[in-house]
Amino acid sequence: MSAAALAAAGPLAAGGTARAAAARTPKVLVIGLDGALLNRIKDADAPHLDALMAAGLTSVSPLYADPMAPTLSGPGWSTIITGVWPDKHRVKDNAFTGNAFARYPDFLTRIETAKPSLSTYAVASWNPVTDTIFSAKVDTRVSTPDAEYDTGTTSRAAAELAGGSRDAVFVHLDNVDHAGHSHGAASSQYLDAIHGVDTQVGQLVAAVKGRATYGSEDWLIMITADHGHTDAGGHGGSSAAERQTFLIASGGAITAGSTRYDIKMPDVAVSALAHLGIAVDPAWGLDGRPLQQPVPDAFDALRPQLLTRADETGIGGAVVGFTHTPPAGWRVDNSAMGTGGVTEWRGWTFTTDEFWTSAERGQWRETNVRARNVFAVADGDEWMDKSYAGTFDSTLISPAWPVTGGRTATLAYTTHYRQEAPQKGEVLVSYDGGAPVPVKTYTSDTVSKTESLTLQVPAGATTAQVRFRYTGGNNWFWVIDGVRLTSG
Repeated sequence: MSAAALAAAGPLAAGGTARAAAARTPKVLVIGLDGALLNRIKDADAPHLDALMAAGLTSVSPLYADPMAPTLSGPGWSTIITGVWPDKHRVKDNAFTGNAFARYPDFLTRIETAKPSLSTYAVASWNPVTDTIFSAKVDTRVSTPDAEYDTGTTSRAAAELAGGSRDAVFVHLDNVDHAGHSHGAASSQYLDAIHGVDTQVGQLVAAVKGRATYGSEDWLIMITADHGHTDAGGHGGSSAAERQTFLIASGGAITAGSTRYDIKMPDVAVSALAHLGIAVDPAWGLDGRPLQQPVPDAFDALRPQLLTRADETGIGGAVVGFTHTPPAGWRVDNSAMGTGGVTEWRGWTFTTDEFWTSAERGQWRETNVRARNVFAVADGDEWMDKSYAGTFDSTLISPAWPVTGGRTATLAYTTHYRQEAPQKGEVLVSYDGGAPVPVKTYTSDTVSKTESLTLQVPAGATTAQVRFRYTGGNNWFWVIDGVRLTSG
């Protein structure tokens, strides 16, 4: 593991810190700040949240938008608490109709199932969180009476944290969202609400640190939000502000003052399970992965060299987010690519969610939820928004990876493909520099999916190289991320 990866690994870090943490009893506190924006937290008088960021990691994580789900509380909290995206938990609004919580239960229920001896507690100011998302398997669920609101939620949670024997606690606070709806995220009232909830977060953290047994415990504290808010107030749409969520995490030997770009909101549930020593069964189908175990890919290494916009006008001038230079060992073949067009999207481009979705909203780019950090995109629709000649024909080529002849290999990658004829996405594999052979062709919508293709390696072959070729006209796009080839 590289020094950078080791630094980001948190509880996996080598040395005495990790061994000391392992000797202590792991416990988890998740605090949900409904409708809170990270950039406004940084603007506000929020010393307790600032201290948690200084002591731990901070990550901005974008949500989906329609047609996967609108940026509402029901889908947002369901995603965070179950560890899967809306296409699995099926919550599309605040009515929870048709939810799949029986298939994808909340993380406290998974704790109770795996380790029933552990004590779980959830309290919420927005009652559907504790009435509907968390199941009756949770040891204690408290839906705070409306008259008590966040004050009651905080006092109840602080009492449990200070004097109880809970192992995993979830707390939902609502007033920031209320201020957003009433006054807008650009208002002084929204900043005041953040200051108020910061005080309540301070009370909860103080309750944890004041425990008589705190010295022998290893607390992982995670703070997150279900959606953002527009400056004028409200959410549900596809704007960057509405899609903004974040994670602040400290404890568990997390590197102090670190910033991460690879974290997604389903990671909260899975990180809680990992901290408590609960192995995630692949059969559960969770979308999250432990923040303690980062899995950087080759594309992520490109973040320091991302550029600001060239031709795009809808992307902020200070936003960095694209490069045509592939990572070491990778190539882009544009020999058949047309000329002209929008510079940012000429051939395969390495980009980020913030940059790419700003190019054009409401066209399914926001549903690219399973790609992380930096990913590769071929976007004929955006490329042809400026004068061009020819067609879009670009091939992304992997390094030559070692394989064992006569055995199987597994090609895995994350993909997000929106189809419009005559475009086509082809995955081709060549062995020992031979002719590329198609192994998968996309000609219909494939929305944010992790693919796993079994390859039969020819006898005697020692290397395999993967090609992703996108061809089309003024059509849609193809995203590729997390490519890996493992030999059986």
